[in-house]
Amino acid sequence: MQTTLSPTAFLRTGWNALLLPFRGVAHMWNTIKNDVASVFERDPAARSTLEVLTCYAGLHAIWGHRAAHWLWVHRLRFLGRWLAQIMRGFTGIEIHPGATIGPRFFIDHGMGVVIGETAEIGANVTLYHGVTLGGTSLNKGKRHPTLGDRVVVGAGAKVLGAITIGEDTRIGANAVVVKSVPANAVVVGVPGQNVARSTPHKMTDALDLNHSTLPDLVGISLSTLLQRVEMLEQRVHFHDGTVLHVHPPEAGLWHGEDFSI
Repeated sequence: MQTTLSPTAFLRTGWNALLLPFRGVAHMWNTIKNDVASVFERDPAARSTLEVLTCYAGLHAIWGHRAAHWLWVHRLRFLGRWLAQIMRGFTGIEIHPGATIGPRFFIDHGMGVVIGETAEIGANVTLYHGVTLGGTSLNKGKRHPTLGDRVVVGAGAKVLGAITIGEDTRIGANAVVVKSVPANAVVVGVPGQNVARSTPHKMTDALDLNHSTLPDLVGISLSTLLQRVEMLEQRVHFHDGTVLHVHPPEAGLWHGEDFSI
C-alpha cells in the first residue's frame, strides 16, 4: 500500500536528507575536537594544537582505526585490514579493525601497542606504550579483553584473554593480567594481583595517572613476615649473639649481611 506524505512531512523528510551529510561532518569535527582535548588533558607535554595534530602517533592511530573499523563493519574487510596495516607501519601501533573503541581514547607515546580483533574499549581509556590487549584462544569468538570506562593501562602491561577490566581501574606498568578485575581496583605484578582502592575513584575525578603510586605486595608480605620472625627470635637466646635472618626494613632501607657485595 502506497503511503502519501503530507506537505509538512515531505518538507521535513527532504530537509533531514539535505542536512544528513553536514550532520556527519559536524559529528566528525566534534570527534576530532574531543580527541585533541583528551591529549591536552592527559599529556602535559602537549604545547599546541598544531603539535598535537602533527606529532601524536596515538591520535593518528585512532583516526586511522575509525576509518578501518567503518570498512570492517560494512564488510569491506580486506580494505579495513589493509588500512590498519598502513597505519601500523606509519605509527607503530597495531589496532585490528574489528576492535571496538569508545570516545576520547588516548594512546600516549604508543610505540608497540597491540589491540586485538575482539577487544572492546570504553570511554576515556588511556594506554601507554608497549601495552597488549591480546587473545589466549584459537576460537574465532570473543577472545580479547573488555576495558571499562576510565581505565588506565601502564607501559608494557599485557591484558590477555576474554576478561573484563572494571571501570576506574589502573593497571601498573608491566603487569600481566589474565583474570577479570572488578571496578575501582589497582593491578600490579605477574600474574596481576587485584588491590581494592582505599579511596574509590569517581567519574567526576581527574583521570588517575599516578603511575608511581602502586602497592608492593611482595615487599609488604616479606616485611611483615620478617617482623614476625624478629619478634619470635627475640625470645631465643643465641650463644654468640648472632641473628640468623635479614632484618626487616627500617624507613624503606633493608639491612643484613646477606646484602654485602
